[in-house]
Amino acid sequence: MAAELSPIDKAKFVAAKRAVEFVEDGMRLGLGTGSTAAWMVRCVGELVREEGYRITGVPTSSRTADLARQCGITVVGLDEAKWLDLTIDGADEFDGQLNLIKGGGGALLQEKIVATASDQMIVIADAAKEVSQLGAFPLPIEVVPFGWQTTKALIEETLVSLDVLGRAATLRMNGDAPYVTDEGNYIIDLHLGRIGNARQMALVMNQIPGVVENGLFIDICDIVVIGHGDGKVETRDINQGTVEEDRIEFAPTDNVFADLGD
Repeated sequence: MAAELSPIDKAKFVAAKRAVEFVEDGMRLGLGTGSTAAWMVRCVGELVREEGYRITGVPTSSRTADLARQCGITVVGLDEAKWLDLTIDGADEFDGQLNLIKGGGGALLQEKIVATASDQMIVIADAAKEVSQLGAFPLPIEVVPFGWQTTKALIEETLVSLDVLGRAATLRMNGDAPYVTDEGNYIIDLHLGRIGNARQMALVMNQIPGVVENGLFIDICDIVVIGHGDGKVETRDINQGTVEEDRIEFAPTDNVFADLGD
C-alpha cells in the first residue's frame, strides 16, 4: 500500500506521524484542515482505537469534523472545550520565524481562532512549504459577502502603500459561484509574490471594513515538523531554539489509509 503513495504524500504522512507523538492521553486537541492535516487526524484516530487514548477534538472545518468522527475521535465545539492543549495543522507557507500563510483550503478563520485558543500550535508540512519570505502562495482574505466588491477595491487601494511585489486580487470561485466558507463568507486571494513586512500586512488588512480575517499567522506557531519523501523528519522548536532530525519507517496501516480522499 505504501508504494502507491507519491513522495509528497509520504512526506505529509511522516510529518503527521511525528507530530502526533506530541499528543498525550486526555488532551483537548485542535484538528487542522487540509491534506496534510487529514493524515494527522487519521493518526490521532489510531491512538484512540489502538492505544485507548481519550482525545477531545475541536475541528477547524466541517470536513475535518466528518473525518474525525469517522476515525473515532470525540468531536466538540470550541465553546464546549473552552481552551485547548494543542493544535496540529498544516500550512501553505512558513518562513524561518515560523510565520505562516494559511487558508488555501478555505478554513483560515476557524483555523486561526482554534490555534490562538491553544497552549501550543504545531505545524506539519512537507519541505516545499518552506520559504525565505512569505508571499509566493496567494494570501487569502476572508470577507463578508455584503459589499465584497467595495472591500476588494479597498484592499487593492491599501496594497499600493505596502511592500509587496504584486497587487492582483481575485475572488475565489467554486465553479461558477463564489467559494463560501463554513462561516458563510467569501475569500479574496491576493497574488503578492512577496510580502516585505508580514506583521504590518496582517494588521493593516484587518482594519479594512468588510475584512473578517487574513491568512497570515504571525507569532502563533511554536513548532514546525517538516516531512521528506524518504522518511526523514525535521522538528524545529522556535521557543526552545532547537532543531531535531530523525527518520520514520514508512509503514502506515490500513486504518490510516481508509477513505483517503484528500
